[in-house]
Amino acid sequence: MLLPSAHEQTELVEIVRITPDANDPLPKTMAGEETALWEAAEARSAFALISALPGSQPGQTFLPGWGLRAHGPRGLLFEIAFSYDCHAARIWGPSVPHKQEGLYPFDPTSPPAQSLLDLFRSTT
Repeated sequence: MLLPSAHEQTELVEIVRITPDANDPLPKTMAGEETALWEAAEARSAFALISALPGSQPGQTFLPGWGLRAHGPRGLLFEIAFSYDCHAARIWGPSVPHKQEGLYPFDPTSPPAQSLLDLFRSTT
């Protein structure tokens, strides 16, 4: 899966257990409980898994359960919300070129996706 180039500037990552919002399937920011803060090494490990996610066919409804907010020296860089049910991740944020914003299908049963999900779940 394509990561924004801004991931190289990331100093801190917030992990978010997303609260479903039936009124807005594509919110401007993720609502939910922050379950962890990852610094450099943990963030790089997560980004390696994300970049290794193989493509797939997306499902019908985007209902993300986990997400991350990447922060750099000047604030928020980007956000990624993951919907394992619909096989897609949404990327957006101030450091994401407009052409890169959007939904990216991924295979949720792949080893990188399962490892990423295990990382998310370990934060609760």
